[in-house]
Amino acid sequence: MRILALFAFLIALFLSPPPKSAGQQALPPQPGRGQSICVAVVANASAKSAFVERMTERLTKSLKDNKLIALMMDSSTTTQHRLEPTAANGAESRQTDCDYILLTQILDPQAHPLEPQMPTISIGGRVPSTDASDPMGGSSGPVYRDNLKISFALFRRGQWKPVLDTLIQERPSGHISDSLLPAMDRKANRVSHEVNKN
Repeated sequence: MRILALFAFLIALFLSPPPKSAGQQALPPQPGRGQSICVAVVANASAKSAFVERMTERLTKSLKDNKLIALMMDSSTTTQHRLEPTAANGAESRQTDCDYILLTQILDPQAHPLEPQMPTISIGGRVPSTDASDPMGGSSGPVYRDNLKISFALFRRGQWKPVLDTLIQERPSGHISDSLLPAMDRKANRVSHEVNKN
């Protein structure tokens, strides 16, 4: 009987995993870590020209700087008013095994006059810009800049309801792409905060 009990004890001892030291203890998973975001190419739905690839690269880099795994997609964000992943976005995110899809669109509020607008504060009317992008070097008078909206939505792969759906309003100056690059950084911070929450 003792031999049988001893034999059972030895089998249990050999089959049990080795004890972990304090340094080998598994850390609890940290939110947002290891989750990948597929960044679709920025869509320009405004009449203004912009280097969308450059803006997409900046957004992807900013997400990586925020310690997230960000992959720049070949497929573009839709130019439709409502931001939803396209079939190409969905297929590419499955191929790269991303957890999220990030869509970005530049909108001109004047191109959609019937859309509800965010209130803006203006005291004394619009302020003219006196930047160097004026083709007449300032002799043509003040240059008025209109606001642009950068709409963005973050979707979990396979879901149609966005985790985050919001916009940033910008007043570009000079070259539009250059002046919108800081907005890509702010957007990356917002997305990083949302992913780390989940």
